Amino acid sequence: MDQISKLQPIVLSLLRFMSGLLLMQHGTAKLLGFPALPMFADLRIGSMVGAAGVIELVGGALLVVGLFTRPAAFIASGMTAVAYFMVHEPKGFMPIVNGGELAALYCFVFFYLVFAGGGPISLDRIIHKKT
Repeated sequence: MDQISKLQPIVLSLLRFMSGLLLMQHGTAKLLGFPALPMFADLRIGSMVGAAGVIELVGGALLVVGLFTRPAAFIASGMTAVAYFMVHEPKGFMPIVNGGELAALYCFVFFYLVFAGGGPISLDRIIHKKT
């Protein structure tokens, strides 16, 4: 095994951590007002955007620590797919045209994590080693 291949499991954990952290900031902006964004000032938690904020905040936090990685990634992947098709796709088919590159990329990164798991640096790994 070459040197780069040996790092693959650690980089998987890094991908999970960073994608969770980036997703979580969408939830904190929507639900906690940090960072404060004017478009979320009157957000109602029962709305679609509010529900997305809950998934982003909770799912993002679970992905950051690597707990319940596969189900959290599955839900986040579905949520970002819905975001793409409801918000971006009506503006045009191509993501570069409709502004949906981030939603599409998140969808496939989270979908990958459903199958790859959280990597060696995760609470999932710690819990499963004990059982």
